Amino acid sequence: MKRNFLIFIIGLSVLVYACKVAQKSLPRDANGQVIVNVNPSSAYLSPQESLKTIHLPKGYHLEVVATEPMINEPVAIAWDGNGRMFVAEMNTYMQDVNGTGESKRVCTIKRLEDTNGDGKMDKSVVFLDNLLLPRMILALDDRLLVAETYDNSIYSYRDTNGDGIADEKKKVFNNDKENHNNLEHQRSGLVWNLDNKIYVTVENVRYKFEDNMLKSEYLHESGGGQWGLANDNYGKLYFSSAGGENPAFNFQQNPYFGSLDFGDQLTDDFQSVWPVISTPDVQGGTGRLRPDSTLNHFTACTGQSIFRGNALPADFNGDLLICEPVGRLIRRAKVTNTNGKISLKNAYDKEEFIASTDMNFRPVNTATGPDGCLYIVDMYRGIIQESEWTKPGSYLRPEIVNRGLDKNTSRGRIYRVVHDGIKPDKTLPRMLSQPSAQLIPYLAHANGWWRENAQKILVVRGDKTITPALKAMALSGANQMGRIHALWTLNGLNALEKPTLAQALKDKDPEVRRTAVWIAEEEVRKGDAALVAALEPLKNDPSADVRYQLALTLRFNESAKSEAIKAYLIKGNPQDIAMASSERKYKDQIKERLAKDSENKMLAEADQKLVMEGATIFKQLCATCHGADGKGVLNGGKGLPAPALSGAKDVNGDPEKLIKILLHGLSGPVDGKTYTDVMPALGFNSDEYLASVLSYIRNDFGNKASMVKAADVKKVRTSTIGRTKNWTIAELDALKK
Repeated sequence: MKRNFLIFIIGLSVLVYACKVAQKSLPRDANGQVIVNVNPSSAYLSPQESLKTIHLPKGYHLEVVATEPMINEPVAIAWDGNGRMFVAEMNTYMQDVNGTGESKRVCTIKRLEDTNGDGKMDKSVVFLDNLLLPRMILALDDRLLVAETYDNSIYSYRDTNGDGIADEKKKVFNNDKENHNNLEHQRSGLVWNLDNKIYVTVENVRYKFEDNMLKSEYLHESGGGQWGLANDNYGKLYFSSAGGENPAFNFQQNPYFGSLDFGDQLTDDFQSVWPVISTPDVQGGTGRLRPDSTLNHFTACTGQSIFRGNALPADFNGDLLICEPVGRLIRRAKVTNTNGKISLKNAYDKEEFIASTDMNFRPVNTATGPDGCLYIVDMYRGIIQESEWTKPGSYLRPEIVNRGLDKNTSRGRIYRVVHDGIKPDKTLPRMLSQPSAQLIPYLAHANGWWRENAQKILVVRGDKTITPALKAMALSGANQMGRIHALWTLNGLNALEKPTLAQALKDKDPEVRRTAVWIAEEEVRKGDAALVAALEPLKNDPSADVRYQLALTLRFNESAKSEAIKAYLIKGNPQDIAMASSERKYKDQIKERLAKDSENKMLAEADQKLVMEGATIFKQLCATCHGADGKGVLNGGKGLPAPALSGAKDVNGDPEKLIKILLHGLSGPVDGKTYTDVMPALGFNSDEYLASVLSYIRNDFGNKASMVKAADVKKVRTSTIGRTKNWTIAELDALKK
């Protein structure tokens, strides 16, 4: 790490525009519909000018928190326990239409401070430099966890001498396996959830911070997702997939218990988006645009969060925010729970919570801050798609170049959303220096940021002297969230006694009871018969959420008592659709796995290993667009992003054709049908990697074809060396004639 660093002390004169800026009302027709700007300018706008182009509902406003030159190319933010904001910057991302120099190690993480509580960052320091596209950050105590692109390991950084620069680096999770996936298809998240587990997207693992290391826990099914991962007050996680054009999914249950989605969990029109300007720079071309030239559905859904603060109207709490940088907008979704089944609905009728007429407005992340406000990370740039989708011959490239979007780089803004009549909290957190006992009241704070960080810091400290106070809050605290966080803090400290848990199972509040049932899962999984018996009375709980969690908690316990309780739950509660569907899917997966294991035993040992490795890769990467079952991914009636693989003639046919596609990518129609995305080239991966994926898809999803060996891939790779563009099916078919 460099010792030389740059510190900005930004005067108020530089941020004078950070106050509320009057916004023009959107022009509307006689029917009240927004009149779209069909010829927007791509010119750079100053922060003050850009604010005037960003439209919010009446009463809501944006304030600038930080902007260039203090920050550049921001992609993610996180606060430590003292309220200092860390900003991950992808400084090399798409600095031209070719992505030149993208892998240079010159990216940074800044640490910003608001020293006077006015909501504006006035101090900045380069906390960490020489990074390669940092993509995940998580503040623990005075340590920051960081994960970079193409690196599967995770590191902890700390400033030990108080100069604001990280001078201690430790590897807290080691995985030396190379990651050559496109940067858009790598993990994100690193979210410390209510259950003291740390979650990421893409991979089928979660982590636990223990003994100053991250320990991975295997998930039998990947949670999926791409860029962005949200969690709510009660520990539910919300994934999104830009590649699959799916703005929200896998939020019905914790991914540890498997994925679960319903066709009607999003309202019929949820995937339709409502920009206020023409959006010509969309991958896929004009088929993704309405007649008025606006984006017709989510395509870059990303950076989602559940608002958990207390400085916006009460009806905003618990709403899901989803960024759509291609559409220059942010969706606000209302979350509804019906007998344990979650559904989402746009909070507005054919409009968005935030939409801009500035072509460079690129919201990529959102978060709840210490002041109770909603924060927005705006990468503020011309190009948002990675170079795989801007190659010569692509639809996007001329749209970008002709509009000069490739010239707008190296800037960035962070905003906060405020509301008339509600003052943001000016309290400056000082959790890192406060003794543990003083953090306990924060577990019941009205702002979820304070609750979550207090719990995290207490668990990381491992201070068990506060156990009596935590127990008192868990059993007799007046605040529902306080009791929930106290229970999880005790659990994280390994200090939750069974009598305390048993009493919590009888709490008057259903969410507290659900929490206790969830906490019991680990011991139940280990076979604790007494605990299973203690849980049995909750099979008649009046809350569908408690009953659902009870079924999940018993999932991996196969005792006769456990099976009887689950059967009782399913039979006695036909209205609990989510619970029944979850249990049915899990049992079906067990049957399918046993059948597949039986088939695989007929393969040679080396082939078994190849298929298993391919299955892991497919589920983490390819399923996003092709579907976990190989039957494609539905995206609200707007077309599949990629072809189905189940029963496909090309999948079961000549493997050379498939090898060429994986090596160099595929664009254009397949069997006369046009899909909404291109197949990116995967040739930067090893021959073994590609062979395993192809062997898997040719021997699953009802397919049965020959194995593909690494030598087969090597042969095709050698014969096509020098190729730089995607194949088309017509071109590949012509080669065989």
